Amino acid sequence: MSGVVVIAGVMASGKSTVAQALAERLPRAAHVRGDLFRRMIVSGRQDCTPDATAEATAQLHLRYRLSAATADAYAEAGFTAIVQDVLLGPELASYVERIRTRPLHVVVLAPSPEAVAEREAGRSKSGYGPAWTIADLDAELRLRTQPLGLWLDTSALTVEQTVQAILAGTERSRVV
Repeated sequence: MSGVVVIAGVMASGKSTVAQALAERLPRAAHVRGDLFRRMIVSGRQDCTPDATAEATAQLHLRYRLSAATADAYAEAGFTAIVQDVLLGPELASYVERIRTRPLHVVVLAPSPEAVAEREAGRSKSGYGPAWTIADLDAELRLRTQPLGLWLDTSALTVEQTVQAILAGTERSRVV
């Protein structure tokens, strides 16, 4: 794999873990963590909720622009850039348009809501609560996200099996 690999999915779908493991398998790779750009805003940050303000949406799009530009910069320097973030609904297709690097791969991790709930329960951080439920984000993923690239039901897969599936599906994951 070369170029940029975008790994998308709901919170607790395994994006960070899989992106890191995939990067470690490649000879020259960088792991671009989308949430890092959100956390860089020290004051005035507005997180996205179902009733997001215009400012929260602007900050989300800033995060996406910064991570896409970072991925392109790593790829231009000869690294395979593996970006992982919550990219659901029309945001996935918009994100793909932001990336200039070719080849561009998209992998969507789509474990069952039950598997996500189990993973969420085992994490030290919590992504779900009153603003977003697992059912809300799962519906956004399955009903409103364009079927770009390689979609994997990782409910019963280990991290290593998921990485193997991504490497075996390189041609199916390539979107441009």
